[in-house]
Amino acid sequence: MGNSESKIISLLMSEFNLHKAQAENTVKLIDDGNTIPFIARYRKEATGSLSDEVLRDLYERLNYLRNLENKKEEISRLINEQGKLTDEICAAIDNAATLSELEDIYRPFRPKRRTRATIAKEKGLESLAEIIAAQNRGDNIESLALDFIDAEKGVETAEDTIAGAMDIIAEDISDNAEYRKDIRTRTVNEGLLVSKAAAEEDSVYRLYYDFAEPIKRIANHRVLAVNRGEKEGFLSVKIDMDEDKIHNYLFRRLTPKIEAPSTRYVKSAAADSYKRLIAPSIATEIRNMLTENAEEASIKVFNQNLSGLLLQPPIKGKIVMGFDPGYRTGCKVAVVDETGKVLDTSVVYCTLPHHDKDKAKKQLTGMIVKNNVNLISIGNGTASKESEIFISELLKGLDREVYYIMTNEAGASVYSASKLATEEFPQYDVALRSAVSIARRVQDPLAELVKIDPKSIGVGQYQHDMNQKRLGEALGGVVESCVNSVGVDLNTASPSLLAYVAGINKTVSKNIITYREENGKFNTRRDLLKVPKLGAKAFEQCAGFLRITDGANPLDNTSVHPESYAAAEELLKFLGYTDEDVQSGNISDLKKKLSRVSSAELAERLGIGEITLNDIADSIMKKGRDPREELPQPILRSDILSMEDLKPDMVLTGTVRNVIDFGAFVDIGVHQDGLVHISQICDRYIKHPTDVLSVGDIVKVRVLEVDAKKKRISLSIKEA
Repeated sequence: MGNSESKIISLLMSEFNLHKAQAENTVKLIDDGNTIPFIARYRKEATGSLSDEVLRDLYERLNYLRNLENKKEEISRLINEQGKLTDEICAAIDNAATLSELEDIYRPFRPKRRTRATIAKEKGLESLAEIIAAQNRGDNIESLALDFIDAEKGVETAEDTIAGAMDIIAEDISDNAEYRKDIRTRTVNEGLLVSKAAAEEDSVYRLYYDFAEPIKRIANHRVLAVNRGEKEGFLSVKIDMDEDKIHNYLFRRLTPKIEAPSTRYVKSAAADSYKRLIAPSIATEIRNMLTENAEEASIKVFNQNLSGLLLQPPIKGKIVMGFDPGYRTGCKVAVVDETGKVLDTSVVYCTLPHHDKDKAKKQLTGMIVKNNVNLISIGNGTASKESEIFISELLKGLDREVYYIMTNEAGASVYSASKLATEEFPQYDVALRSAVSIARRVQDPLAELVKIDPKSIGVGQYQHDMNQKRLGEALGGVVESCVNSVGVDLNTASPSLLAYVAGINKTVSKNIITYREENGKFNTRRDLLKVPKLGAKAFEQCAGFLRITDGANPLDNTSVHPESYAAAEELLKFLGYTDEDVQSGNISDLKKKLSRVSSAELAERLGIGEITLNDIADSIMKKGRDPREELPQPILRSDILSMEDLKPDMVLTGTVRNVIDFGAFVDIGVHQDGLVHISQICDRYIKHPTDVLSVGDIVKVRVLEVDAKKKRISLSIKEA
């Protein structure tokens, strides 16, 4: 292991609180091409049971640190080629902890475009600049300046020579890495982010028309709001710092205690350097830093919200009517059976005053009776309020028990117009495909939502303002994590779902589908090796996350990895179970039996680690079970409340629809989601709402205030 790699391992150990073996093993597993889900699930002994989330953070940090080391080598080479690489510079480069520190070190050596300083150097004024900067008490600068007059070079007066020399000094000050680092730190700790109105018109940014907040304390969502307001032309934004404090700092660093005649020129150059060169550059860096930090924080919230949405419990065994609300073009309706197969479709008109609602009721009632519908899934977009009122009235007149649920329809239109939807439902138009998607979303949210670009699902804030590549990578990681944590039925999964399984790409997922269509159901996981382009490495990564129900081997319907089958079979045999016991699920006392023996001794006997032993036992116990079923079930409704029905102190049950920096929006069945401010989430202090809430959580809330005119509902969880 090279010196730079050892340094990286040490940093990872420190930052992630890891033992040396943990850090080294994890980095090796990543370098060997293993996926994060595989490492998290099947290499716990090596990593010390690091979670999926920690592994992803470590992976990103590892890439950053390696990029930093590469940059150090490049900068050392470039400075050395100029013949200016000293031991002091080498040490500074080696100790640089961030890319911005490296840029500060390299700044004096970077090839420059023509600046005022380079022009002054071309005029031969560098020696005069050195004399002024030395600040010798006996120097008469005005007299010395006369020696540098050169009319041919455009230096005609002593004032011209001194001005040029001061330009050189100003640039030297600006290029000093230590000064820049100190000024940057001071500005972050003491400066303000200030925004003013750039236009007289009213806008959603009115809160920021006369706004100032300390840089070190400003909330991430405010940074993003100010950025957007500036981009749209409503705000002018700047970094404000007390110039006198910076001037005094520079004067202390640059001038002697007993001033020389030239000191006034150095001070003037320092003030010019800060105002003209350093301050604008530092302001840009700080704005970029604030934006990057805010985006990362926002992406983290988006990640958690997306995870909560994807892992919502499926509502199984229901025949569902998907209801995609609309006004002029009507509401699109699709009925799907328990497996998601489309049984019936229609369009009804029921949301505008002139629509024949009685006709629409007869239409829908006929579809409900004919297909034995149990549940209606209503999209929450345009015309959803009118649709919900209509459906609620319809259900009251039925002689059977049918419920409805409001469903997040974000991205449904994106999916319905996609190539994938066209291939899946060539016989239906775009609108009806959307209704099918809304129906299937409640049957299996994960399986349906993986068909949509995560950025289109809409459970974040300011997502369109962010680095789309970075956002896409982060959200893709969340979907991958969710899919692999749940597991995928190899014989029923769509190409979209399979493509998120560890080790499987889009090409291989299509090959799996083709193999399934040509050869029938997979009977064992090992059959995967017959799929074109799915080699031994891909099999190792994906096999444990794929399930086969009613296959030849009951372990294929568990999360036990094929590499551990021998150990699992020996474990079952040791505990006295037969294949029939495992097949029938007659192993409920497995954990009890296991507790009677030494885990360490048994693990050694089986040739596996204790963590893997316990994982195998848990997996066998949960054979065929969906981990999402252990979560609270979604709320089904049969009647609707209006805002007029709400009164302060009412206690209701709701579903968390979105979590943001300052609180969470909760659906309480009145069409308009209510806001639980962060201060009303719990009694103890929390840094962020995501510390305690996730999208899809079922919560009890107390109504604090209702403003029907502004359509605002204030809720409290802690007072419920």
